[in-house]
Amino acid sequence: MEPAPAKAKPQGRLLVSTQLDAKDELEERLERCVGIVQSLTNGLSEREANDALTANVCKGQQQHEEVCLGLFTQALTEPTQAQRCYRDLTLVNRDGMNIVLVKINQILMEKFLKLQDVPRTQLVWLVRELVKSGIMGADGVVMTLLKQIAGGDISTKNLWLAESVLDILLDQKEWVLKSGMLIAMSVYTYLRLIVDHGAPNLLALRQKEVDFCISMLREKFMECLIIGRDLVRLLQNVARIPEMELVWKDLLHNPQVLSPQFTGVLQLLTARTSRKFLACRLTPDMETKLLFMTSRVRFGQQKRYQDWFQRQYLSTAESQSLRCDLIRYICGVVHPSNEVLSSDILPRWAIIGWLLTTCTSNVAASNAKLALFYDWLFFNPEKDSIMNIEPAILVMHHSMKPHPAITATLLDFMCRIIPHFFPPLESQVRQGVFNSLTFIMEKRVLAHLAPLFDNPKLDRELRSMLRERFPEFCSSPSPPTEVKMEEAVSLEMDNHMLDKEEGCYDNTEAAFSDDEEEVNNKGKKREFRFHPIKEAVMEEPADITPWLDQLDDTMKEKVQQLQKTSDTETQCEVMQEVVDLILEEDFDSEQMSALASCLAELFKDHFRGDVLPEEITEENLVTMQEDNSGFSVLLDMLAEFYQKQPKIGYHLLYYLKASKAANGKMMLYESFAQATALGDLHTCLMMDMKACQEDDVRLLCYLTPSIYTEFPDETLRSGELLNMIVAVIDSTQLQELMCHVMMGNLVMFRKDSVLNILIQSLDWETFEQYSTWQLFLAHSIPLETIIPILQHLKYKEHPEALSCLLLQLRREKPSEEMVKMVLSRPCHPEDQFTTSILRHWASKYDDTLGEHIKAQLIKNNNQPRKRQSLRSSSSKLAQLTLEQILEHMDNLRLSLSNTKNNFFTQTPILQALQHVQASCDEAHKMRFSDLFALAEEYEDSQAKPPKSRRKAPASSPRSRKGAAPPTNNEEESASSSASEEEDSKPKAPKRKRKGSSAVGSDSD
Repeated sequence: MEPAPAKAKPQGRLLVSTQLDAKDELEERLERCVGIVQSLTNGLSEREANDALTANVCKGQQQHEEVCLGLFTQALTEPTQAQRCYRDLTLVNRDGMNIVLVKINQILMEKFLKLQDVPRTQLVWLVRELVKSGIMGADGVVMTLLKQIAGGDISTKNLWLAESVLDILLDQKEWVLKSGMLIAMSVYTYLRLIVDHGAPNLLALRQKEVDFCISMLREKFMECLIIGRDLVRLLQNVARIPEMELVWKDLLHNPQVLSPQFTGVLQLLTARTSRKFLACRLTPDMETKLLFMTSRVRFGQQKRYQDWFQRQYLSTAESQSLRCDLIRYICGVVHPSNEVLSSDILPRWAIIGWLLTTCTSNVAASNAKLALFYDWLFFNPEKDSIMNIEPAILVMHHSMKPHPAITATLLDFMCRIIPHFFPPLESQVRQGVFNSLTFIMEKRVLAHLAPLFDNPKLDRELRSMLRERFPEFCSSPSPPTEVKMEEAVSLEMDNHMLDKEEGCYDNTEAAFSDDEEEVNNKGKKREFRFHPIKEAVMEEPADITPWLDQLDDTMKEKVQQLQKTSDTETQCEVMQEVVDLILEEDFDSEQMSALASCLAELFKDHFRGDVLPEEITEENLVTMQEDNSGFSVLLDMLAEFYQKQPKIGYHLLYYLKASKAANGKMMLYESFAQATALGDLHTCLMMDMKACQEDDVRLLCYLTPSIYTEFPDETLRSGELLNMIVAVIDSTQLQELMCHVMMGNLVMFRKDSVLNILIQSLDWETFEQYSTWQLFLAHSIPLETIIPILQHLKYKEHPEALSCLLLQLRREKPSEEMVKMVLSRPCHPEDQFTTSILRHWASKYDDTLGEHIKAQLIKNNNQPRKRQSLRSSSSKLAQLTLEQILEHMDNLRLSLSNTKNNFFTQTPILQALQHVQASCDEAHKMRFSDLFALAEEYEDSQAKPPKSRRKAPASSPRSRKGAAPPTNNEEESASSSASEEEDSKPKAPKRKRKGSSAVGSDSD
């Protein structure tokens, strides 16, 4: 007997699905709504059906939503009933079609690719009807529909969608003209699509698109102006179409024709294009995939994702034009946080490099390069973002070793675009590129540009052109040629990415890719730290002729020996002889400068790459006594050397730390600093640490414990060195420093200066702040030392510090000072800091918190108003007021209202509330009525029968019940202490009687 065949899963009418797909939740819900509508209207005439639907939607929000969505779904799935459904929808809808607009947007953004053919057609029809009816918000739906028209795609469905939406815009032109954003978005979309529709069979569609764009540009140019500089880029691509050429010429030569307010093309080119426009040329699916790659995929594991994306969107000849949209989107929209930038997530430059290598036509490649450099051409540091120009420089930088042809072609393009982009604006373009390069160095995206611009891997003609165009960036600051490239963490990728560059684009079809370069280290965990690019530098022999003639014969001979030999051991021996000559009594100190110049030039290799203690002079320095006359001579020599080669400073620190001969001699650095032209230990130390930070982060971390230990006065009094460290370390180095702190090898904070340093850190980057707080928490400094920082923290501006403080306060038992500072935070609906920590304390330390809050309430209630206002005005920081405390208490009450917490049933809290209620004004009583109601309930529960009321003022505690006596005593002491500064003494007993009556009597 054969088994019965499995029952096939019923196919929905809205979305395409297979037997393996789970039923879509949205589709299920919409089908349920259709069933509800059908059950209400089955067997009824049109009028009766309409009455039934109307009666049902009046029952409540849920019924209204179900009926509207049911009619909406019927309109999508039953074309013959669509007109009737839309009519019924307009009659029964109560929210201006908002529920329908929201659902259309959801389907367009999440389900459009899965829609069956009939619902897709009906969805466009429904949007047309909404536009015809002038429904408010329909322009947003049309803009979402525009986003679904894919660039670089001439499939039948995509062409149909492009034409259908264009027909809506043309038919409802008057409606379109009412929305400036819709005008700009539709012009941006169709100017871009015109490029794809050049085939003979698409000329009719292209003509409609051209006519629409020209019409909008001519009639509503100022609305189109909000697009910014990318409008010029798109017009440039279509300028050869005769009708477009006329607009292009007017844009360049006769701007007033387009609009009296338009001053010329420079006005457009200096305006940055909004992210909305750059994002509108990617479909939601493309956007989701790209964002996934730039936020979730690890560098080195991207090939499968790139292959999928290429198969889906970049496999046809027409898709070449899509690369420009993708590159503009990556540069202008995808701006990763510093945490992502310093992680091993796939960087933006790697995706762009991959896109460049997949260009198969010269036109597409040229347009892609223009898209990459477009924000450079008129870059203004005050208006534009470093993130827009960062990918281009990093593509060139990281491609130099594995794909030098890419770097060469991009550098060549950058040089040639300056005179050829638009000759009348050549000087502005040159300034824009110069601004970009300058800003890149200021933000430390790259420390120096000379290794990129003057690299031996570039051909001679290109290097010559770069030197001619950018002489300022072709030579490194002293030392003469700094070719080691190491990354700063601030905006670019960390060093851990560099070891993967050889396979960074992972493109099997590209001419520059090499199978051998793929990363195949699957068997072990990769080491992601400190892999600087090793450049094969062709060094010319050091030229020391200008300085040799200034030396005496003996010294000259030794220096020439140093020049001729490359053996390190021989160099050390000769160097020892040079030191001996310096220490001779007849050494002419006037030779020092020339000798220092010779040594700096001869040993420049030793200051490149890894730091090694090559110089024997430092060892001699260590072994001498400070009273030896040779000591000062060697110091002077090192000071001269320092002027020629500033890196000698941190090399000396490294030597003093690492060498056994120098053990315990770190203070020699102070003598060296005083001997330099700077003459100041703090300045010299900070400059050397800054140079070390730029050159070698490992060395900076290695030196940190010694520097803080040996020079506490220079390092602990400000956050300057700390900022240098946290700006470049990664999470592993942070953990190592925390271990040093906990083992007692490193102290980075002192009680007397920690608060000021943490306040300084509030302006630092997010990762820098988190690192600072982690290092602080590794120390055993009481939290009360830094709790006053709470007065400086604003909930929108300082989330890093607030979150770290919140977690630390959570571990602490509340003290009076802590509670006072927490309560002194201004109340704001969005700032949950105070409520969250009070709620935690209320659940864990309710008694302690209750006593502290009672003390603050009574203290602030008794404080003379005049003194309080004067003191508040004299301080820039927030002062704790009674109103603030009550606001926070009320927020805490609301937070605890649905819990079993008994915090507000505590006697101290209720007594304090009674005390405040008895003396506050009516406005406060009304405002905090719910809070004071708790005190009234307590008062009722403590009330005595009328006959015993006279005994209430009695002083004997045994004549009272409950907690009333402590309240009076508390009030008495608080009143007496506060009354010392009152004008007359009788006021205190008056207040006391008022308080007693509030506690001990019942007002019948």
